[in-house]
Amino acid sequence: MILKVKKLAQKLLTTHPLSSDLGLLILRLMCGLMLLHGWSKFTNYSEGIKDWPDPLHVGIKVSYAITVFAELCCTIFIILGLFTRIALIPLVILMLVIVFIIHSGESLLDREHAILYLMAYLSLFFTGPGKYSTDYFIKRNRTY
Repeated sequence: MILKVKKLAQKLLTTHPLSSDLGLLILRLMCGLMLLHGWSKFTNYSEGIKDWPDPLHVGIKVSYAITVFAELCCTIFIILGLFTRIALIPLVILMLVIVFIIHSGESLLDREHAILYLMAYLSLFFTGPGKYSTDYFIKRNRTY
């Protein structure tokens, strides 16, 4: 019994990952919560576009469309682990715009959700989607 406790303690206190691929899958699924934002914008287009900001001065409709594309389409790609790094680029840009332009004068608490998503997106960008992803499956089965 003492030996089992000691082995468990060694596993928990190590700096080596228990399962980085499982951790990346969980992180990708957590990022999938962005779908809730994207879906509500998609289904409530006529209401949502009325007060929509245009921080990059490309037009309200274009700003809204880019946001819906990022929050809905790119998020689906991230959940699937398909073209993950490419799909993360619009989401990272969107979160940067939200944090540093749209909510620039507000407190850190008001920008917290966007910052948390930004950190998760950047983590996935630098680590990749992991073994439990479509990207991995495609790469593994690719013959040169």
